[in-house]
Amino acid sequence: MKRFLIGALAFVGAMSILSFLGLMALLVLAAMSRPGVPSNLVLELDLEHPLTERSEATSLAGALGEAPSSLRDVVDALERAGDDPRVKSLIARVGNPGSPATTQELRDAVKAFRAKGKKAVVFTDSFGEVGNATGAYYLASAFDEIYMQPSGAVNVTGLAFETPFARDALAKLGVQPRFDKRYEYKNAVDTFTEQDFTGPHREAMDRVVASLFGQMVKGIAEDRKLSEDTVRGLIDRAPLLAPEALDGKLLDGLLYRDEVYAKVKEAAGEGAELLYANKYLQRTSKPNSLEKDTFALVYAVGTVMRGKSQGNPLTGEQVLGGDSVAAALRKAVEDPHVKAILFRVDSPGGSYVASDTVRREVQRAREAGKPVVVSMGTYAASGGYYISLDADKIVAQPGTLTGSIGVYTGKFVTNGFWDKLGVNFGAVSRGRNATMSSSDADYTPEEHARVNAELDRIYTDFTQRAATGRKMPLDKLQAVAKGRVWTGEDALANGLVDSLGGYAQAISVAKELARLPADARVRVEEYPRRKSPAEVLSRMLGETGDNSDDVGADALVTPWAPLVHATRAVYALGAQLGILAPERGALYTPMPQTRW
Repeated sequence: MKRFLIGALAFVGAMSILSFLGLMALLVLAAMSRPGVPSNLVLELDLEHPLTERSEATSLAGALGEAPSSLRDVVDALERAGDDPRVKSLIARVGNPGSPATTQELRDAVKAFRAKGKKAVVFTDSFGEVGNATGAYYLASAFDEIYMQPSGAVNVTGLAFETPFARDALAKLGVQPRFDKRYEYKNAVDTFTEQDFTGPHREAMDRVVASLFGQMVKGIAEDRKLSEDTVRGLIDRAPLLAPEALDGKLLDGLLYRDEVYAKVKEAAGEGAELLYANKYLQRTSKPNSLEKDTFALVYAVGTVMRGKSQGNPLTGEQVLGGDSVAAALRKAVEDPHVKAILFRVDSPGGSYVASDTVRREVQRAREAGKPVVVSMGTYAASGGYYISLDADKIVAQPGTLTGSIGVYTGKFVTNGFWDKLGVNFGAVSRGRNATMSSSDADYTPEEHARVNAELDRIYTDFTQRAATGRKMPLDKLQAVAKGRVWTGEDALANGLVDSLGGYAQAISVAKELARLPADARVRVEEYPRRKSPAEVLSRMLGETGDNSDDVGADALVTPWAPLVHATRAVYALGAQLGILAPERGALYTPMPQTRW
């Protein structure tokens, strides 16, 4: 019997090894059999849905099926295609481009593509049907020509931020929010403690909306060769019927998809073929991928927390693990080929301690002689700004939401709610403040004093470090702190960032700091590197990685897309209400819902 069991186990083990090797062979053959790039090509781009900052798919997912494109993938594809003589033009379909900063990154990439003599055309069936599509049109205006289906409409109705306030609802439930903040513009807790905008909250948000709206109007006016007053007038008249938008010079024609595609292919020449941008990038290579001089690209995406970075494929939530990002920065510093570090920050903040862990590694990178350039994405606020402040230079899009130099902490007191249900919590403890974080009782005066001491310490540390990092007098820094959120445009005017732009601008700044010629070609390599299919499979079979931000084997959720989108919608609502946000996310700034 013993021999039989040993033999059976050996057989199972052998079959497992053979299966693993067989799968690896299939992956290798699949990679080797990829088709090439047509000699006469029209690049196709689908921008119907927002792009993620960083691809959620693993290398295994990409090997076995279609991997979703990230913002960086699209930027790389357009840069590569701009220098590729096989690519004659670009055609894109736009829908929901995402945040203002993401839209501006895409606009920059399209304009750089056009600057190389390539034509870019955009098509949509409608700029919104019942919803606001101002952001989609803002993106479309960066293209040479804009076509829309005759039955469509142009819903360029403007820009609005919506913030829920739940103080009265919580009171009805018997829940008392007990939060303290530094200072009046730190509005993260107003959702719980107020029933409408406070004066400072409205002031800050009104300025953010004014700044973003001005950027959008200016961009559309310049691209469509209209005056800003004309654009504002068209927006105030919207939604616009198709003929009205055509008469207002917002469109170049009313055509159906087949007509637009036929027009673009005819202009590209006989035998022109279509190829999606993500497939094009897979069949070629990332721009400058063979260069010796390397810039490390380190991502800091999601809510900042202690520990390792992780992502949830169902909710779309990404956690910026302080340990993972710190390890990635260390690896970039240790690599002798790395001349500079591009630190891509897209985070509303979170844990003060984890933020400080990352900030320290940025500081150490500079001390080791590796220039660090922060490139801010959708937002780099609160803890997202804290991890950026020690960089050599900070680059943000005009529409980036940043700053929020402030702090809050607190808890919900829920004993009133439990009383309604007839539930009582008893406690046995030692230590005067052992139940300080309990939601069953309010703070005692002594506990509240400790809370405020913690807030004062963190705010003092934040503002002093920011003043030092930005080389500003402390009083000047404090005047633009107090928890206030700024757009990148206003952050530049207030000295919180150094220049405006996206990846291209950050790379240009990094070349200057690394003492490389402005026209030098450099390789941008992600740190830590993405795992190969073999490494992902090994991880699935039980092998553990190092302490870096491993890209694990996420579930392949493509067949479950409707469930994923529904789950994410519920999660987004919970996050907006603060239900799913960390209760003591001291350096956290939940962003209001944007309608544009």
